[in-house]
Amino acid sequence: MYKVSLLVTTYNSVVNLPITLNSIQEQTYENVEIIIVDGKSTDGTVALIEQFAKVSRYEVKWVSEPDKGLYDAMNKAYRMSTGDIIAVCNDKLCQKDSIALLVNAIEQAGSECVGAHSDLVYVNGDKVVRSWHMGQGNIRQGWMPGHPTLFLKREIYEKYGQYDITYTCAADYEFMVRFLKDEKNKIAYVPQVLVSMFYGGTSNAGLKNYLVSFKEGYTALKKNGVKYPFWITIKRTLRVLMQF
Repeated sequence: MYKVSLLVTTYNSVVNLPITLNSIQEQTYENVEIIIVDGKSTDGTVALIEQFAKVSRYEVKWVSEPDKGLYDAMNKAYRMSTGDIIAVCNDKLCQKDSIALLVNAIEQAGSECVGAHSDLVYVNGDKVVRSWHMGQGNIRQGWMPGHPTLFLKREIYEKYGQYDITYTCAADYEFMVRFLKDEKNKIAYVPQVLVSMFYGGTSNAGLKNYLVSFKEGYTALKKNGVKYPFWITIKRTLRVLMQF
């Protein structure tokens, strides 16, 4: 059985963090470790983490210290992890077998499969703001899996490196471009909504962030030698607009 490391990054997250952690606690998959990296919160988040670590049915490792932002925290969490499969989990796993379904998809897809992803929804409270039906595709079509649903074998991080913290909005996109441009890296797809993402994340919190994300997405493609980066970025933007 694969060991799954869930990377949870927090900063003053006392409202949403309990939702994330409760959804993890309800999972049917057994072999899980939870890595929590907090950016020195001041709103009660640290006390919440301390209490959760005492009662969690899973192994919990955590630290609270200053960092250089979200992607730096994600890199720290990865370095603390020991799992065979890595997933960033800052939102809600919306089915009790979300982890089991994604791990099973990896196991069933063969040796070329390096990970799995699923559909997701963006939520504001109880309201669904966007629905993201992912399907399959390639980055040249403007397609990209939803990073909050992505479960990856550790070997991908070992081979392609961690998140580039020089990006403010799109380090997750650049990381995915980095390994998906190599078409031998296959990822399985589970056609179910397995993650509810809290609306207002780093790349979807208003027009300014969309524009930064557009620019950084173009830069990520160009940096990684993908042809026609501008047109791919346009296609990607159109795919996003179709989610509303």
